[in-house]
Amino acid sequence: MTEYKEIATPSRTKEILKKHGFSFKKSLGQNFLTEPNILRKIVETAGINSQTNVIEVGPGIGALTEQLAKNAAQVLAFEIDDRLIPVLEDTMSPYDNVTVVHQDVLKADLVTTVAETFREEYPLKVVANLPYYITTPIMMHFLESNLDVQEMVVMMQKEVADRISAKPSTKAYGSLSIAVQYFMEASVAFIVPKTVFIPQPNVDSAIIKLTKREKPAVEVTSEKEFFKLTKAAFQLRRKTLWNNLIHYYGKDEETKAWLTKSLEVAGIEPSRRGETLSLEEFARLSNQLEANKV
Repeated sequence: MTEYKEIATPSRTKEILKKHGFSFKKSLGQNFLTEPNILRKIVETAGINSQTNVIEVGPGIGALTEQLAKNAAQVLAFEIDDRLIPVLEDTMSPYDNVTVVHQDVLKADLVTTVAETFREEYPLKVVANLPYYITTPIMMHFLESNLDVQEMVVMMQKEVADRISAKPSTKAYGSLSIAVQYFMEASVAFIVPKTVFIPQPNVDSAIIKLTKREKPAVEVTSEKEFFKLTKAAFQLRRKTLWNNLIHYYGKDEETKAWLTKSLEVAGIEPSRRGETLSLEEFARLSNQLEANKV
């Protein structure tokens, strides 16, 4: 194989963009990383080896894809921008273990595409530099799919990474923290400065590592109702749990009686704020709401 200069160097990135006459689309949140060491660190954090299959979202011109291809068994990359498909055909030509799918990952039938793409049933990981404007929907799409994703190592805005990994009684803790931590153990691996991207974004990024739990963090009667409750509890950040619950579920006497009884049996003070409740407390309350339904 011919030795190529790594895609993620500033000079090679500019050369590729110029060759293909590519211009950035702000609406797609395109920021390309131009520091190969950071990409190698991402691959290392994800523990990618020759017996790992990887899904990437938004490969861009292939900077991270290249590093994944060098280490993984196979790489499946979803790219929404049709202008990048010929670019990736060019930059990924040295690697026969990369499949690029021109599709919006949120509309993809992940289970079918994965079954059709990967030859070996190796552990599956998601590694990606996620577009900022759509980070949460993409992550939830994977978490709620029936794919057996062992681990996700993804780059996102530092602020979002802080929210995902937040603990109760902190400013960043909210329904997103709970939704992700219900399925995965979350921790921020390292920070990526905004200076290593072109074009340069306004904020720093973070690499977050999410490891799938053997079973969800808490036992709930209904996942759907549990997530409804956690969203309700954070609707109005400065309000008490009680105010949020009646705002969401209703203010009639029957609903108030149902909420009062459920809170009481769950041992949760209505005057508390949503951000002080742990996953266990939310699970207890959710299960009581289900049990006391009229």
